[in-house]
Amino acid sequence: MASVAVAFAAADTYVVVLALPDMMTGVGVPIDQLQRAAPIVSGFLLGYVAMLPLIGRIADLRGRVPVLVMALVLFALGSLITTLAYDMPSIVAGRFLQGVGGGGLVPATLALVADLYPVQRRGIPLGVVSAVQEIGSVLGPLFGAAVLAVSDWRAIFAINLAVGLVLAAAIRALAGSTSVVEDARPRLPDLVGTLLLLATLAAGAVVFLRPSGLMRDLTWGRLFIPFAGDGRWLTPIGAITVAALSLLLAWCWFAPRPLLDLRGWVRVLVDADLVGALLLALALGGVILAFATADPKVEVFSPRGRWYLLGAVVAGAAFTWHVRRAANPLVPRGALRRTPAWGALLVSFFVGAALIAALIDIPLFARTTVYPDDQLPAALVLVRFLVALPVGAVAGGYLIRFLSPGVVTAIGMLMAATGFVLMTRWGLTTLEEPVANVALVVGGLGFGLALAPVNAALLAFTDDDVHGVATAFVVVSRMVGMLIGISALTTIGLRRYYAEQQAVPPVQEVCDGKSRCTEFSDLLRVAGIAQEHAVFWGAAGCAVVAALLALVLFREVRPTRLATRDLFAGNG
Repeated sequence: MASVAVAFAAADTYVVVLALPDMMTGVGVPIDQLQRAAPIVSGFLLGYVAMLPLIGRIADLRGRVPVLVMALVLFALGSLITTLAYDMPSIVAGRFLQGVGGGGLVPATLALVADLYPVQRRGIPLGVVSAVQEIGSVLGPLFGAAVLAVSDWRAIFAINLAVGLVLAAAIRALAGSTSVVEDARPRLPDLVGTLLLLATLAAGAVVFLRPSGLMRDLTWGRLFIPFAGDGRWLTPIGAITVAALSLLLAWCWFAPRPLLDLRGWVRVLVDADLVGALLLALALGGVILAFATADPKVEVFSPRGRWYLLGAVVAGAAFTWHVRRAANPLVPRGALRRTPAWGALLVSFFVGAALIAALIDIPLFARTTVYPDDQLPAALVLVRFLVALPVGAVAGGYLIRFLSPGVVTAIGMLMAATGFVLMTRWGLTTLEEPVANVALVVGGLGFGLALAPVNAALLAFTDDDVHGVATAFVVVSRMVGMLIGISALTTIGLRRYYAEQQAVPPVQEVCDGKSRCTEFSDLLRVAGIAQEHAVFWGAAGCAVVAALLALVLFREVRPTRLATRDLFAGNG
């Protein structure tokens, strides 16, 4: 059930691919101002990445099941806010909460696998978790397209709300009456807390939706008249919502058995080193904003990127100083001291740097060549790659029973590099030929093979009480690798594009007729192909680096299946 939740949350990461234009117009942002939509994407990334280490550490302290349930509740709450969003701040807040909840599912699920399965039986379950996470990247755009075909973008997040709550209830029910679940929720229903929660949600929905019938009513319409200015929250109904929320929080803090054990969760946050988590979140947030808010077609990072990176460096230095002095730091001292443990973070970084080139540039290549005017077929080209990826993930989890995780990771990343090298041979019409599938399938299988072994190496060389925070850092490393990788590789590709473009004559010299204009367009497409080829070469290099690092850094990691002599030796 936890794996299903991971797949569903992963699908939400990609669901905005097709819905983003409608989401922009829904909150009052013109479609021709696409740059203003960046916070919708970066807000989700901030929630997903920046808060992961804290959630992973909480999973170590509080337990896996309570964190899974709470993560799904946060995901559902973010979906509710996104569904009702009326302006940019509200939709970004909703997406941020979705990112926090969706991201928190991954380390808790991986740590749960480590809790439930011994080392020698852990490979396939880890492969399954990795597979379902990647299946989400296939299902997300398809799910969004299916909903948009019959409804608007708000229906997508309304469905997320319902599914998130159902999954939270299912996980809690399947966990049974274990102590960790009982700690997370009281045995008896909290009627006062429930009523306050319903009142807060009802009043908040009125603030967001502003029903026209109520607003036109002479009596009820007074609830929407602002005390000052024109803000929705500076109205009587806004004040009622804030008051109901304040009463709910107060009740959850002081009641003996509240709906939400607020004091208990605050204690956990303090124990998990909230100060260190915030410093690390600032550092990661600076890196994310520097790269995620840039236009990769024209710049490595955004105009304010240097300031974001400077802030990240300062926050990173403060975090390092804090970890050395804190009694109970976010990352316990020595948690990642073993070579395979910190090596998994480094390998994951380069895996992410290579993977993002496939996710971004395969569809771009399709748009440059055979599908210049249609986004959907271009996206379906990537699906061929993504379908092979989860198959490789399960296979990788199986192979580490017999081969070293370092060897399996290296094989996978060399296959990925081979796929990228084959992509550098693509021309104007290659994607219409069956031979293009070779590169897509080989690359997808290769990346899949590498996922489970990296997690297995990390979990095998970290203690049980830090599995949550350790797996969170693996995910963070891969996401940061994606952000930095796409900026660096795009810069390499742009240099190649401009070099090729210099050989193209000015448009007025060649476009003196329809046929000549077609020739000019083909010349520009050739320059675009050269750009994508340069990116593929760079991604192949990143994949080779990941393979070499895996062989060196994972050399101590043995296959997870014990030999017969080892079993007898262990019993003797």
